Amino acid sequence: MTTPVCTRATQPAAARPTYPSFSSYVQARGPVLMRAARSLTDPNDAEDLLQTALTKTFVAWDRIEDHRALDGYVRRALLNTRTSQWRKRKVDEFACEELPEPDPVPAPDPAELQGLRDAMWRAIMRLPPRQRAMVVLRYYEDLSEAQTAEIMEVSVGTVKSAVSRALVKLREDEELAPALFG
Repeated sequence: MTTPVCTRATQPAAARPTYPSFSSYVQARGPVLMRAARSLTDPNDAEDLLQTALTKTFVAWDRIEDHRALDGYVRRALLNTRTSQWRKRKVDEFACEELPEPDPVPAPDPAELQGLRDAMWRAIMRLPPRQRAMVVLRYYEDLSEAQTAEIMEVSVGTVKSAVSRALVKLREDEELAPALFG
């Protein structure tokens, strides 16, 4: 059997009461234990902390031989529970009166998006047919380099170099650059 951890008592051992049931103990000592819980955490979390510690005490109620040392047992459960919570916590949460307003992200203008798509497609159409096919397969059809090489019946290295040259041409395209970079 385990004996509870005792803390310094304010009353002599003979004067401390024993409790016939768990509920009578909680009813009698609840306010004192709540103050102890509030001293360990913020008021919003104190009730949850105390409830968890009292649950642990309830589970061990039959094993606790000296009910005059219950306050020490519950305080130790409070401290151990709070320490465990603190160790597990990855992100601190802070309560606030008002939620911050998110920065509005302006919706893109559909006409500008369509203009960009049209400029991109015209630039792709100016590529040599083989480079155009590889760019379309890689980026529009979302195929891997190996799949593109298989379809085009070339090596993967050929796909890599041809797509690389095509992307350089697209970056340097006189019509596309103003549409992308303003």
